[in-house]
Amino acid sequence: MTAPARRGPLGRIRESRTLPGLALGALCLAYALGAAAGWGSRQLAVFMGDFGLAAAALAAALSCLVYGCAVGGHARPAWLLFGLSSLMVAMGNGTWGWYELVVRTPLPRDSLAEYAFLLFAPLAITGVLVLAQRPRSAAGWLCLLLDGWLIAGSLFTLSWSLALGRIAAGEGGSPLRLALNLAYPVLDILLVSLVVGLRFGGRDGNRAAVHTAMLALAVTVMCDALFTSPELRSSYHSGELLDAGWFSGSLLLAWAPWSPRWRRPLREHPSAGGLPRRRVATTFSALTPYAAAAVCTAGILYNALGGRELDRVVAAAACTVGLALILRQGVMLLDNLSLAQELAHKEAHFRSLVQGSSDVIMIAGGNGVLSYVSPAALGVYGRDPEELVGGNLLDLVHPEDVDRVLSEVRRYLARVRLAAHRDPRTAEPSARVECRISSGGGEWLHVESTVSRHRDGLLLNSRDVTERVMLQAQLQHNAFHDPLTDLPNRALFTQRLRAALGTRGQQDGTGAGIAVLFLDLDGFKAVNDTAGHQVGDELLVQAARRLQGAVRCGDTVARFGGDEFAALVCGPLGRLQVQELAERLRVALSEPYWIGGTELGVAASIGIAFGTPERGPAADPRTAADELMRNADLAMYRAKSEGKGRVVLYAPAMRADLERRSELEERLRLAVREGGFTLLHQPVVDLADGTVSGVEAQARWRSAGGLLLTPAEFLRSAEHGDAATRFSRWLIHEAVVAAAARRGLGRAGRGPAGPVPVAVRLSTERLCSPGLYETVAAALRDSGLPASELVIEVARMGSDALADELGRRLAALRRLGVSTWLAGYGAGSGSLGALARLPLDGLKLDRTLVQDLGESSLARTLAGHALRLGRDLGMATAAEGVDLPRQVSVLGELGCGQAQGSAFAPPLDEPRLRRALARRGYPLPTPLGPLAARRSHQAADTRTSGRTDTAPGRGVHHHGGADLPEHPAVSGPAGGPHGETVIPPA
Repeated sequence: MTAPARRGPLGRIRESRTLPGLALGALCLAYALGAAAGWGSRQLAVFMGDFGLAAAALAAALSCLVYGCAVGGHARPAWLLFGLSSLMVAMGNGTWGWYELVVRTPLPRDSLAEYAFLLFAPLAITGVLVLAQRPRSAAGWLCLLLDGWLIAGSLFTLSWSLALGRIAAGEGGSPLRLALNLAYPVLDILLVSLVVGLRFGGRDGNRAAVHTAMLALAVTVMCDALFTSPELRSSYHSGELLDAGWFSGSLLLAWAPWSPRWRRPLREHPSAGGLPRRRVATTFSALTPYAAAAVCTAGILYNALGGRELDRVVAAAACTVGLALILRQGVMLLDNLSLAQELAHKEAHFRSLVQGSSDVIMIAGGNGVLSYVSPAALGVYGRDPEELVGGNLLDLVHPEDVDRVLSEVRRYLARVRLAAHRDPRTAEPSARVECRISSGGGEWLHVESTVSRHRDGLLLNSRDVTERVMLQAQLQHNAFHDPLTDLPNRALFTQRLRAALGTRGQQDGTGAGIAVLFLDLDGFKAVNDTAGHQVGDELLVQAARRLQGAVRCGDTVARFGGDEFAALVCGPLGRLQVQELAERLRVALSEPYWIGGTELGVAASIGIAFGTPERGPAADPRTAADELMRNADLAMYRAKSEGKGRVVLYAPAMRADLERRSELEERLRLAVREGGFTLLHQPVVDLADGTVSGVEAQARWRSAGGLLLTPAEFLRSAEHGDAATRFSRWLIHEAVVAAAARRGLGRAGRGPAGPVPVAVRLSTERLCSPGLYETVAAALRDSGLPASELVIEVARMGSDALADELGRRLAALRRLGVSTWLAGYGAGSGSLGALARLPLDGLKLDRTLVQDLGESSLARTLAGHALRLGRDLGMATAAEGVDLPRQVSVLGELGCGQAQGSAFAPPLDEPRLRRALARRGYPLPTPLGPLAARRSHQAADTRTSGRTDTAPGRGVHHHGGADLPEHPAVSGPAGGPHGETVIPPA
């Protein structure tokens, strides 16, 4: 709904006030011209003088009554009374016209018209009293009464001298007639006194309506006073010019409720806390008593100059007026003394506030010359306020801030002028200006000033905000710099990189000349672990200083966190120069560090990425910066994976490898979640008698065509990340559940009678990952499988850095009752010392040591030494990848206890595995050497604890390129020595 519709009909009438106002003026002017011309005929003059006035009064009555019923608040009774008073005038004029035009007889005495006219004044007086503002103190009431009597008494004295005295003398025989004749002028005098002496604030906000109504009543009373004169009354007839005054007064009263509404802003004293300030007498109210005394004096002079005797009534009224004037002057004097005391008190109050304020208050003229400076300038600026007075304000401002200050002041003054032009009653706005001010000590202080208008100049309330500005600058510096090295952080580095890319793109349309270097300190974790974090922090600080000293002046060196740094190189440098710079950085970071008298050393892996030349001016610098930083990060990690301590340039193939690994990891996660993997088991055979001593669990990926494929690509991608952890947990859970199910069938007589341990192979990283021990314990607890029937195989030992953690994890599993084996021995990294420290129950040879046993004497010697080492450490021995009968014979001669491979059985599904376990064993080939020698080797393979070898199992085996046999198998199932189908990379 629009605003005019919400305001209703009253609001729309007020909005269209121009046309009715013009019509009202034209109507009054036409009536006055007609009355001055006599209306052209006696009959029309009588009609307009009687019924015309009645119609105007009736219009005023209806207007006031409608407005009084439509509005609320304290003003409603006043407007209703004004409407009733106008209705009395309409009744009087209508009765007068009835007698003159209809009955055609003179108006009789004591008619209804006289009493109707008599009721006009009391109703109007009551309405005026309702609208008047009440005094707030006894002195105010006294002044109001004195002013009212001064006005009423003066008017009464003048009226008595001019007419009332003669009226009273002519009506000496009839008291009622005397009272009626005197009631009209006395009531009019009282009404005029109230209109002149009272204050009308228009508390409902419509001050114009109240003032227009008072003007209408004043015009009406003035015409009544003229009519009271005997000379004019004796010659009066309807339709004369005097009727134009009554007509105008009625129309003004009719127009008063719909006059334009306006509000005066509430004037408040600054220290009044929101309360209206004390009223100060206006010029009109101050001169009212003296004007009344002048009127009274005019009445006395009229009698004296006319040669008449001084009437007792005039003398009494004049004396009371004089006495009231004296009392009024005494009250005014006391009020002036009170105002002076209050003004002095408030002036002292504000002076103490200004002088005791910590803010500097200055008043500057239009030319900038200071006319007042508060004493706080001595403490804030270190300058004497008296020395500043008379000087120019701009002389104190820093030269670099002068133009900005002038611009802010001009903008503020323009805003003030615009606000005053739109609405003069609105309070003037203020503005805040910050600049640097010269102090007495020669320093520049950051000052914030609140500027406001003061006469023809400006009032400035200034405070020192130097500490706040410095704190903001420090916070901003901390937000974009590393707290330890004070180098730019990632946010500032990214911001500068985006700015550089945007500038280069606009200049030449390419990103050439921009290079990002990512640096990582190799071996920093070892420094932290051995020397402590405090020494590590000092090393980082020295490394930061070396980087800053090695790069050019315009380049940016940043620390991203931990031991990661970055460098932004911009300018006309080619790839070769950037590589040379990176090599200098690597050499600088690799030099020894002397901290606390100890020499420490780290290396640096650096990745370099250049801005792509394809980027044009329309490219987004934000996207380009993010991509460039990702490329440098990929190059840096490639440098670490290739052996650390080197510089690697980014190549698009690195991004392809990353995307490929991410895709494989996602496919692995999806396969685990949707059941895309299945579990096969390969029997582990005891080489002493051919019995099945255990099984190894192996995962296979079920393709869309139903084929079981070796998930080599998946397993290589599963070395790291959340998907690898999920896959390991799935493998342990499925292997333990299947083993528990077979154990249950055996106890029911439908499976193998003895225990058949299951082996699960996991990488070192997965064994050291959080939550693996809990996964094993939960799987054993939920399935009911004894811990002795689970074997955890470590897929090679991994790096020596994980040896201690691996030992703790394996010890925890052994305390649980789980057997621990080392699988893939003979391939990969790992020291013999770490092998001796690890709590292992068995050792399994890698397929690379087994595949050439039948043809190579060197392979036979290496395998024999490995098996002998396992036996000397008290471990059981086994071998994997045994695909040929000759390999079985050689292993038996070398004293290997167990073997698995295609020579016995490929990985089997659950039904075929149960049939294999039901056969109880596999036939062994004829031994190549003496039987006694072979049996002696097998006997030596027994554990020193007296426990027979528990069958190892197999978990996830991550085959690298060196794991695969170099010679194809001459027998066994098609597709590979383990019966699996190898799929190409996804």
